[in-house]
Amino acid sequence: MSKQALTQGEAGSDAAYAALRRRGFLESFEVETERLTAYKAIPSALTRQLSEAQQKACAEIREAWREKEVCLLHGVTSSGKTEVYIELIREVLAAGGQVLYLVPEIALTTQLTARLGRVFGEQMGVYHSKFPDAERVELWRRQLSPSAFPLILGVRSSLFLPFSNLKLIIVDEEHETSYKQQDPAPRYNARDAAIVLARFAGAKVLLGTATPAIETYRNAETGKYGLVTLRSRFSGVPLPAIAVADVKELRRKKLMKTPLSPALLEETRAALSAKEQVILFQNRRGYAPVLEYIHRLVCHYCGATYAVPSVCPACGGTELRDIGCGTEKIEAVAKACFPEARIGRMDLDTTRSRTAYERIIDDFQHRRTDILIGTQMVTKGLDFDNVHVVGILNADQMLSQPDFRAHERSFQMMSQVAGRAGRRGKQGLVILQTRQPDVPVIDQVVRGDYEGMYRTQLAERRAFRFPPEVRLINIFLRHRKEAVCESAAAHYARLLQTAFSADDLMGPDRPGVSRVHLMYIRKLMLKLPAGHSPARVRDFLLSTREQLLSSPAFKGVDFYFDVDPL
Repeated sequence: MSKQALTQGEAGSDAAYAALRRRGFLESFEVETERLTAYKAIPSALTRQLSEAQQKACAEIREAWREKEVCLLHGVTSSGKTEVYIELIREVLAAGGQVLYLVPEIALTTQLTARLGRVFGEQMGVYHSKFPDAERVELWRRQLSPSAFPLILGVRSSLFLPFSNLKLIIVDEEHETSYKQQDPAPRYNARDAAIVLARFAGAKVLLGTATPAIETYRNAETGKYGLVTLRSRFSGVPLPAIAVADVKELRRKKLMKTPLSPALLEETRAALSAKEQVILFQNRRGYAPVLEYIHRLVCHYCGATYAVPSVCPACGGTELRDIGCGTEKIEAVAKACFPEARIGRMDLDTTRSRTAYERIIDDFQHRRTDILIGTQMVTKGLDFDNVHVVGILNADQMLSQPDFRAHERSFQMMSQVAGRAGRRGKQGLVILQTRQPDVPVIDQVVRGDYEGMYRTQLAERRAFRFPPEVRLINIFLRHRKEAVCESAAAHYARLLQTAFSADDLMGPDRPGVSRVHLMYIRKLMLKLPAGHSPARVRDFLLSTREQLLSSPAFKGVDFYFDVDPL
């Protein structure tokens, strides 16, 4: 028995335990126990039959792998891509190989863990950053042993686990920006790193998504990758209907009393009356863009907090209001509009711990929550069978970002969150609120026209020389003194101009967030046309950096590169 069981209760104590050991009545020894969760396979989950479309997709993927190392599975939301993955994983495991299944967010591993655990049981290990260090070390050591897990489900850091016989890497939701490690170094895109790892290991790669990244689809279209499509939902239920609410017109008519349009309020009430669930998507956490619900100004980059000023420091005005809204404010509005509803919120503020993801998703999945309010976390492949209404509250926020990828990301995000509706049973409904209903990407989302979005964006990027026409390298310089940072950036730009034309070099300029942790930031963007040797460019950038930092005036400048930024 365990020491804890022996010493607990009225008769037990540490002193009695020690005395019994001294007199030889007890022998104590240590037993190693695993922290890793063991999953139990359910036989009924092993016998699920694929649809005809899924069987065809599996056959086409195998055929594509005969000639190419990478294949893109482009399937609409709820088309059954996960079942295709499971079938291919089964084949690899049966042949004695190992599989790495990558997902972009920890939230997605939470739901997939139960699903894959029912099929593969003890063959599966899970790895992500919310596990304590001791548990991650234990899994690492397990992968080096003869009893290594043949299947690993994890986020981008799983790429660095040791594999002895890796044969397949699945990158689910390959378009997701969460695959990019931005800060701290090393800065890498897990999707691209997976392809390199597979090349070293002699493995195949399957990229899966309903909304491929433009660079990925270009590679598939030009024949660099294989391409397989799933054009219909698994259950035969049609894609959700999308209704556009013109917020600008509704405000002109004084019909927008809350951030929720009249149509969204009405459809939400109807869904709640029918015991159905609702997702409200607002891609901004907090109470308002500048004012938190706790009546403190909070920086989402460094965590600094300040008291809310009573007087404007610029004009002396005293009438200060919070404009715009985040998920906290939407939660408050939803509670006021639907007092009888059980409301949950999923954003960075509510998912700090490992168990928070599991609790929020489990509550919604088991219908203990009626309305789920969330940021982009709710768009990433989650599967709920009782969601009828999805509200996209502010499409303009995504469209107005100063980024050449703004329309692509808006299409991806809106299409993905719309795909959470009507996955089982009857057709779902999406209310898309926007002030710009005539913007082409809104119509493309409504029609589910990925090809149209792809052609439009590809033409723009050719005209303005952005990926996939060129490769980008962002160069950042940081310093505590703004003048030093600005001077260093200007000097480095002059060094680069000796090798690159004015069309290839943009900046230096001030990024959108130009000061974090008391460090001022300046940015340059380098466009590399086809034909430039990456190795030679790297050597030139590093040598010019050393030349700059050798100057006493710029000795304290922090300097880093971000290749293929997202």
